[in-house]
Amino acid sequence: MNKHILIILLLVVTVFNFGCRQGSTENQDKPAAPKDSVAGQPVKPSKSGYADVNGLKMYYEVYGKGKPVVLLHGSFMNILSNWSQIIPMLADRQVIVAEMQAHGRTRDIARPLSYEAMADDVSGLLKHLQVDSADILGYSMGGGVAFQFAVRHPEQLRRLVILSGTYAHNGWWPDAEASFGTITADMFKGTPIQTQYDSLGNDPAKFPDFVKKVMSIDLKPYDWSKEVKSIKAPIFMAIGDADGVQYEHALALFRAKGGGKMGDMHGLPKSRLAILPGTTHIGMIMQRANWLVPMITDFLDSDLKAAPPTF
Repeated sequence: MNKHILIILLLVVTVFNFGCRQGSTENQDKPAAPKDSVAGQPVKPSKSGYADVNGLKMYYEVYGKGKPVVLLHGSFMNILSNWSQIIPMLADRQVIVAEMQAHGRTRDIARPLSYEAMADDVSGLLKHLQVDSADILGYSMGGGVAFQFAVRHPEQLRRLVILSGTYAHNGWWPDAEASFGTITADMFKGTPIQTQYDSLGNDPAKFPDFVKKVMSIDLKPYDWSKEVKSIKAPIFMAIGDADGVQYEHALALFRAKGGGKMGDMHGLPKSRLAILPGTTHIGMIMQRANWLVPMITDFLDSDLKAAPPTF
């Protein structure tokens, strides 16, 4: 097996192992509206269910009260595996989490998987919940969905947070991008990914189709550079220094959003960039929540008009 494929596979399995340990007390035998998707944490959803959007029955949960923030998960993931650490740390906000097409408790439909369609689904979910606008936070695949949401539905967006996501296919390091086309369902046999897929009421016979469909979105070249760099909303983009996302990719967006100048002379841009040390793609969520959440909340709460500090 190609060593790069093996590394990616091990990283994805690590995510699910971690998520399953975090939620080991949760009964996931039934796919319908679990009572506690962040089991082991002192928080329960105030609302959960399915929203009818674009022919899809999208599973969602809502936690807490306050300014709304929507969390969009990565490939193969779901609410529990991606957000079990993060949700309790955002207790002063209304946290909206959903499972994308074919993921978790949201069943697949006869529609190609695409960032654009998933962004439209998120827009429909906010309308279903009667939320006029929200902060959008996307991780990995969810970052691509978040970028498209900002491009396609700017009127519903307040601020945008991207964790280890790209806005063009060549934003990934070449070895990572080259590995995507060789990932198959056989690589996941007996892993928590397959086990959780089955446990949430999906048809086990369709697991190979699920893997193929999820990988399909990154096998077609895409480049939203022009549209993304024209997004009006402030953007906070964070990547790891050992991530799958190229530094130059993140820097190009930050420069387009006003970065690349000495803030003491020119003032602070409304958008922000973080490159976390000693941090991988998976480590961004699984190891750096205590670093990330304070930076995210500071960005979301700031008036973004603060004067530079002085002596």
